[in-house]
Amino acid sequence: MTAHDDAASPALASPDLASSDLASPADGPRPGPLHRLGYLLGRPLPDSMRAWVTRDITGPGNVRRYMLRGFVPFVPIMVGLCFIPAPWWVRIGMTLLLAIPLIYFQIALKDVYRRHLLRNNGLDPALADKVKVVRLSAENAAYERLHRPSAPTVPVGDGGVPDAAPREIEGVVVDRPDER
Repeated sequence: MTAHDDAASPALASPDLASSDLASPADGPRPGPLHRLGYLLGRPLPDSMRAWVTRDITGPGNVRRYMLRGFVPFVPIMVGLCFIPAPWWVRIGMTLLLAIPLIYFQIALKDVYRRHLLRNNGLDPALADKVKVVRLSAENAAYERLHRPSAPTVPVGDGGVPDAAPREIEGVVVDRPDER
């Protein structure tokens, strides 16, 4: 545990950040070229740039940025393979032999890398899952509006169970009375 991790404890204490807490590009300072290079190489950014880190890792376009960052080191290798004296189909085959596992492992390790960046910058790693939960709960609500009409209420006097509202935790429906 470093001194930077100790200073980050207030951010770690609030794992349930709402989507409104995600910073817009205009909020807070943005890292300069040297800070950004250090960030891409694994160095934490200053605490004043946490809003930018949150947006970078959880905001719109985060998967695109992640995939592009993974391909940048691959470009010089691909260019180098183009100068090997061989037919073009051999050069393309060598490039694909490197590119296919690169894509596979990048997709497989995306969540691990995002959690690492959040933890490294003093933020709660669960924030990476919060974005997915909010997105899935919105999709679930849209599905239920379209395909699941509201259940008819059962009167209490007929031996039925009184109609109760679904229980929600942070906007996610966790219990529906008609499924009991």
